[in-house]
Amino acid sequence: MFSIDKELFEAASAIAAAAPPTPPVVDDWKTRRANIDTLYNGLAAVATPDDSIEIVDFTVPSSDGHAIPLRLYKPKNVPNVLVVYVHGGGLIAGGLDGYDHVCRRYASEAGVAVIAVDYRLAPESPFPAAVEDCVTAVQWAIEHAAERVPGARVALMGDSAGGGLAAATALVCRDRQIGPVAAQILIYPMLDDRTAVADSAVEPFLAWSVADNITGWRAYLGDKYGTEDVPASASAVRAGSLHDLPPAYLEVGQLDLFCAETVAYATRLMEHGVPVHLSVRPGAFHGFDQLAPNSRIAQSAFADRVAFLQGL
Repeated sequence: MFSIDKELFEAASAIAAAAPPTPPVVDDWKTRRANIDTLYNGLAAVATPDDSIEIVDFTVPSSDGHAIPLRLYKPKNVPNVLVVYVHGGGLIAGGLDGYDHVCRRYASEAGVAVIAVDYRLAPESPFPAAVEDCVTAVQWAIEHAAERVPGARVALMGDSAGGGLAAATALVCRDRQIGPVAAQILIYPMLDDRTAVADSAVEPFLAWSVADNITGWRAYLGDKYGTEDVPASASAVRAGSLHDLPPAYLEVGQLDLFCAETVAYATRLMEHGVPVHLSVRPGAFHGFDQLAPNSRIAQSAFADRVAFLQGL
């Protein structure tokens, strides 16, 4: 029988008490965006990030001429890894400011440089806008790393929708021979557009629901949603081959809608010869580390990610 981690339960109860009593209906992306951005910006406002990190904002042009905002976080030391970070938000929400404290913390505690990508959101900019923005950011980082972070290897990292975009970006970079990419770090990633049912035993604990998931994927995929025309560059699990992808770190909570798809993707990566670190956190729901950053389970998870980044 599933049970939620005690510290996470306390954090989730406090957030739920302040949430609207009725969740938005399927396809109401506007309300979800407002709710997600309010949550992320609120978490960022109460965080105490390391102000010693050097920050530079700039833009690079996408393949269709769109100016992609990027934010570079550089620690005091000379980092040997440059992480392209892709934020979460269900493909419909999120941005640089809501993830500022997250990126600062990785830069500070792992001693890596971080480039956060402010990719275009659905439904205003449906597939392939987001993944193409992420591919452009990786390509820029590889070609220009010497200018900002001399000698650094480039890795991909993201959580939730950002984790799914990072996985898809790794596939596109492989197919277009953009590289090398040192690793892909996928935190409770949104990988499979076909996930539209939850285990009844897990459903009461979901922080990202089936209705949320359908809304995000529909906004991103448009008329392709629910068809066999969805490519791997949109939903990474659709890839026929996972050979020659970067080493992967995957992490997910056992009470997460994305648990099964994350474990399945990790298994396929291993079957295709990709080195994989997989962590399934018992008692953890989606976004547990952001909602309860001081909990023991979140601190353990963050320490594992930092160790992986430092080992690159």
